[in-house]
Formats: sequence, structure tokens, C-alpha cells
Amino acid sequence: MGWRERFEAPVAGVSGGKAANWVRAAAARVTTPLLPDDYLHLVNPLWSARELRGKVVAVTPVTADSATIVIQPGWGFTFDYHPGQYIGIGVLVGGRWTWRSYSLTSEPDSSVADRTVAITVKAMPEGFLSSHLVNGLTPGTVVRLAAPAGEFVLPDPPPAKLMFATAGSGITPIISMLRTLARRGQRVDAVLVHSAPDEEGVLFLDELRSFEAAGLVDLTLRLTSVDGRLDATALDRLVPDWGERQTWACGPSGFIDMLTALFRDAGHDDRLHVERFALERGAVGAQGGTVTFGRGGKQIEADGAQTLLEAGEEAGVLMPFGCRMGICQSCVVMLDKGCVRDLRTGDEHVEGERVQTCVTAAAGDCTLDV
Repeated sequence: MGWRERFEAPVAGVSGGKAANWVRAAAARVTTPLLPDDYLHLVNPLWSARELRGKVVAVTPVTADSATIVIQPGWGFTFDYHPGQYIGIGVLVGGRWTWRSYSLTSEPDSSVADRTVAITVKAMPEGFLSSHLVNGLTPGTVVRLAAPAGEFVLPDPPPAKLMFATAGSGITPIISMLRTLARRGQRVDAVLVHSAPDEEGVLFLDELRSFEAAGLVDLTLRLTSVDGRLDATALDRLVPDWGERQTWACGPSGFIDMLTALFRDAGHDDRLHVERFALERGAVGAQGGTVTFGRGGKQIEADGAQTLLEAGEEAGVLMPFGCRMGICQSCVVMLDKGCVRDLRTGDEHVEGERVQTCVTAAAGDCTLDV
């Protein structure tokens, strides 16, 4: 190890530029065993290089059961994310950090002075954290953040002909894409087909209509309480040339399954880009059971709507996780015994298989290698 490496050892692995780390390394030599980070945190909780943090700036209602949360990220956050990506957010509730991932509804722009990002959250009846974010989060709250991630992104430049197909809160990654197109002044042949129960529940309705008036996108609302659910026949009528368009689709599993089958049967798989936005818990009727965590022997009773990841955290087991949406594969562990069920598809997995704990639930008694 050279002299530079030995000098910087106290801050090895800390994010930041070379100059900043050099100053930190010098300070660390006179503050050991504490890093400068420990003192900076006392001055400003956002001044941390060990983990990404953010401060809630505003919580603004969007509909009766949803809100946009504006966050000022601290050191280490990059604003050069892509429209359509999501971030992880960790909130301290009842003395415990709870994590979820949400699509960024702000558009990426590293040049603006307002260094904030935004997510828009819909409070779900079974969603503990989503309800807290909408109804219980207050400005000034410090949260933990995971860096923007995800492959469901709009390319630059965008395709000449494109379609957005969304349902419910699946509009959230798409609004970032539309805002980005508007800011960049990019005009293409774009259509948006959005499904919602009624107009009162449509997120960003006024903004979507303003985008249509400006010629950015052709908007079609499918109000399921009146028109019924969107299906292949309806899509053929609403967008006859859908097969010619690169399509970004986000929504519940049933909605995405319909579109996936439609594009596959037409031989247009390569034109469909999908994001399954939320787990439909309990939709597949998993029966639950006793979950045993093999290495420590801890056990917990879990119902068919509780993910194995949540069950482990409730039992006090240190569980690996990442996006908590079934995308990043960070939570994969070995299933030693029993059977579990994927909450998105209903597929069952048996002993000897590796499973994603953030999207699977117990289908009877089971044991995990954790």
C-alpha cells in the first residue's frame, strides 16, 4: 500500500470527489476513531457520505388518496437520472426503518438551482408505508435514499412513434417522461391511453390535459367504472396503429399481462417495455404458514399477503434487500423447505429454488436459508 492509500484509508469507500476525500482524510487523522462524517451529521443530517439521505421539503395532495413528496437529497445524490427510473426511500416509523421504491415523477435536470426530486405516492389500503407517506409524513423529516435505478426509461432521442399505456398509479413513471419531453421541446407522434376508475382518481389530470392541448401527446382516458377495463379489442379501436409504436406500459399485473399477450401474439414483443408497478397482494390466494429462518431458527406466522422479506424483518432477521419491487434481485435467498408463491404471477416455488423474498409469500410452512 502506497503513502496515498495509507493516508486516505480512514475514508476508503466514501463517495465524493478526490479533493473532498483528501480533506476528509486529513480531518480523519485528527478525529479518529470518529470520521468527520460523525461530526458533520450533528451540524446537518444531510451531510453524510456513508449513506444517501434526504429531507422532505413538501407533501402536496394530488388526489384524495395520493400526494407528491418533494425531497432535497444530500451529498452523493446524482440528478442525472433517466425519466422512468425509481428511487428507494427509507422512513423511520415506530423506531424502525421501512423501505419501499417509488418512481420519480420529477424530470432529471442537473442544471437547475432547485436541487430536489419528487415521488407521487398513492395510499394503498394494505400499504403501511404508502399510507404513512401520504397522510403522516411532514416537511423536515429526514429519510434515507437509494440511488435512482431501473431500466424502464425513455431513450434520448425518443422514437418517432410511441405509445404510453398506463393504469392507476402506473402513470407515475410516465409523467416524468412527458415532463422531460416538454422541457426538452421534443415533439413526436405520441399517444397515452390511461385507465382509472373515474376522473377524480386520475393522477396529474390537469397536467395531462395541458400536455394534450400543447400537442405533446394524444390523451385517451379509459374510465373503467363506465367503459370497463381496457382489453385488446378496445385498444385496437382507440389506437389502430399500436403495433407500429414503441410502447411503455406500467400498471397492475392483469393490465400488463393483457398487453404482454397482445404484443406477443402479434409478434411485436420487442416494441413493448413494461413495469409492473405494484404487488397485488392476496390476489392469488396464497394460504400463508410458518416461516422458519434456518440459520438462527427464528419463526413467524405469516399470512398469504405478507412478503417473506417483511416477515423476516418483523421477526428481527437481517434480510438482504434492494428495490423491494422484484426488479433488482438483491433479496434472493435459497428456499430450503416448503413452498412459496410469487405474489405477481401466482407461480409456486419449491425447496431447492432461489426465491425473491420481496415478491413471494408463504404457501404453507417453509424454511429459508437466512
